[in-house]
Amino acid sequence: MREEAQAEHAWLDNLVGTWTMKSEMVMGPDEPPHTSEGTEVVRKLGDLWVVGEMETTSETMADCQGKTILTLGYDPKQKAFVGTFIASIMTYLWIYERGSLDDAGKVLTLNANGPSFVSEGTVAYQDIIEIVDADHRILRSQVIDDNEVWHPFMTAHYYRQK
Repeated sequence: MREEAQAEHAWLDNLVGTWTMKSEMVMGPDEPPHTSEGTEVVRKLGDLWVVGEMETTSETMADCQGKTILTLGYDPKQKAFVGTFIASIMTYLWIYERGSLDDAGKVLTLNANGPSFVSEGTVAYQDIIEIVDADHRILRSQVIDDNEVWHPFMTAHYYRQK
């Protein structure tokens, strides 16, 4: 049975293309920010999914290069965006669940659980994709603490290559 594309699937077209990325990540209160840059190619997989493949190089950590693969789609039965994220520098498979768009259709919030930075076990994370315009998007990542307060730790700007 072939699934029919919804408006949410069409929203994913905002991500399709070749992008230059620059990011800044703060891993702790007493640590300097880590910066990296990279190139991401996002392609469609049929009408229902996008797949993004990125190569990054750290500007602040010597010999730290990585590759990532992102998948995103929309599940009409759950009424939610779903997907996965893997990176060559980590062993954890991130699973996005319960993703939703804001009312303006500019901000996609993806929810995942992942390893804690500070203790054993897993905690809640969010990756928030904001469409600034057709050629610029921002990814913000945040983690929740024991008091249920969100803490931003990474911001990446993506610019469409022409």
